[in-house]
Amino acid sequence: MKEQAVPTHDGGTLALYSYGTVDAPGERRVVVIGGAFLTALIYRPFSMALADGLGPGWAVDVYDRRGRGKSTEQPADYSMATEIEDVRTVMDATGARNILGHSLGGSVALNAVQEFVGTAHEPDRLAVYDAAVNIDGSIDTSWLDGFEDAVNAGKLGHAMAQLKKGMQPDTALSKVPEPVLAGLMALVSRTKVNRMARELMPTGVGELRAAYDEVERARDFAVLPANTHFMAGGKSPHYYKVTARRLHSAVPGSTFELSPKCFHGSVPAAVKELVADIAEYFKG
Repeated sequence: MKEQAVPTHDGGTLALYSYGTVDAPGERRVVVIGGAFLTALIYRPFSMALADGLGPGWAVDVYDRRGRGKSTEQPADYSMATEIEDVRTVMDATGARNILGHSLGGSVALNAVQEFVGTAHEPDRLAVYDAAVNIDGSIDTSWLDGFEDAVNAGKLGHAMAQLKKGMQPDTALSKVPEPVLAGLMALVSRTKVNRMARELMPTGVGELRAAYDEVERARDFAVLPANTHFMAGGKSPHYYKVTARRLHSAVPGSTFELSPKCFHGSVPAAVKELVADIAEYFKG
């Protein structure tokens, strides 16, 4: 594994980690863009497994997005434009020609490539799994105001409850009354992942607003290259599948794959079947 600090366009730094053949050429490198409330460290098992699945001569690069890990905080003017420039920065630093986005990182990847089309940064291959994009109102964002209010008030148990109910509306947890769920979240927040999520709550407000506030139209993404692969988990919340299918229908030549046994967290969990499918796609 190789670790480096990459300077950003606005004077910050991004913590970048490379696995596999760390000096691999750009056409054999995959940049992983992680989801909300997760650091590059959480994606380490997946990055290592994907590098193994891709085989000798391949590298996987994963970086801490703004406000997490060893990267600098979100700037005062943070927006999706910040994320897009950071993707450009990582591609320049690594030479990578392939991109994989997970969850909110999928939103970043799609918006970035939408801007990169026709330029030197247009990737050879793009894949997203459970991309968190609000396509034609596919995502209910009515809970965001309550989530932000709870974060600003320091009521992180309530914030986590709002997040769970908003992001996982089809699960049993979504049916639990919010005060009860808040108490439950306070108990389970002692786990490593949930403790990290609590620490990243303020950062999460900004990135969720950047990804969800604007309802985008599927046809606006029709400019994406034909080598775009939309993936969704069969056990993920329903709106991820709806979003993936709408985008696939709008992007000529794109491909769609449903992983029946996989859930939303199957990427950081490095589920074997999903790692194999992703490796197969990038090897082409």
